Amino acid sequence: MGVSKGVVGQAITATAAIAAIAGPSLILVSGKLDRQKIVFGLTAMLIISNILSAYAPSITILLAARAILGFALGSFWAMMAALALRLVPADKVPRAISIIIMGISLALVFAAPLGTFLGGLWGWRATFLAASGIGLAALAIQVLALPKLPAMAAPGLNSFKTTLSRRSVAIGFVTAFLVMSGHFAGFTFIRPFLEEVPRLDISTVSLALLVFGLGGFMGNFVGGVIAARNPAWAVALFSLLIAGAAFALSLFGTIAGVAFVATALWGVAFGGFPVAISIWNARAAPDHAESAGALLSSIFQVAIATGAGNWRSHRRGLRLDWRNPLCGFGDAYWRDGHPRVQEAVSEEGRSTGL
Repeated sequence: MGVSKGVVGQAITATAAIAAIAGPSLILVSGKLDRQKIVFGLTAMLIISNILSAYAPSITILLAARAILGFALGSFWAMMAALALRLVPADKVPRAISIIIMGISLALVFAAPLGTFLGGLWGWRATFLAASGIGLAALAIQVLALPKLPAMAAPGLNSFKTTLSRRSVAIGFVTAFLVMSGHFAGFTFIRPFLEEVPRLDISTVSLALLVFGLGGFMGNFVGGVIAARNPAWAVALFSLLIAGAAFALSLFGTIAGVAFVATALWGVAFGGFPVAISIWNARAAPDHAESAGALLSSIFQVAIATGAGNWRSHRRGLRLDWRNPLCGFGDAYWRDGHPRVQEAVSEEGRSTGL
């Protein structure tokens, strides 16, 4: 398109920004529409977004297409727990939520390398068309399998107000914000950290990141099992595991074995936490599941942006130091001036437009 990588990277920013407001917006305007039809519509938006991206003649059209994708993704996240509550018996809800998030984890692990491979093979436009084909297959399965889901009530602003007034919901939101922002602030540095501090070779770093992804699957399953019994314990456990992994890397990261194991445990914890906090949220407000899910989805998006803000500020030379134990090792090794850390952060900034 004749634009810089940074400008193209704004497509990612547009997706995340729209996703942050999509959930609450959808819940407010959905009224008494059948939730089955809403799911069909959101999947159709995903397909349309990819087709528009594939044929985008300018960066403006590409940004618009990614904004459509952001709305669909944010809305799916917002409705996830509410759909699980409607589709399965109450005692099966934790398992249903863990299965949904396991699907998301699967996509996160394989989508990027698959997209890179297909992009190199066919080009990025053809890759977007392939993604629209996958979306079309998903829509066909939904049409065949998803039952009608008439709205229980028409959610409004009072539903959000009631949800936020509940102490357990508020505690969950604060916890989600702190843990997720801490995770993204620290994990942004993991690849250059593994290369520069314990000095793992490229193949071992790749293996460590693969183990992180596979650990996420384990965390999805374990998180569902523990949260089904006690969501509070599950949330606390995975929060502490993320913090513990970051501390281990910060204190003993020069030891290759410790760095590898800590990365694997971090993957398990990161896989388990979204499951645990989603189950916590669903149980805290089962009568306002859509509103609670929409707000949690927005909290996640804001937390991701906040965590990313740590390395963005470093890249711009602001020397922001939150003294956050979850991102402390990134802070320390940035200030030490390791070139691989600086190179990786600068490259990530160019690739995401930040």
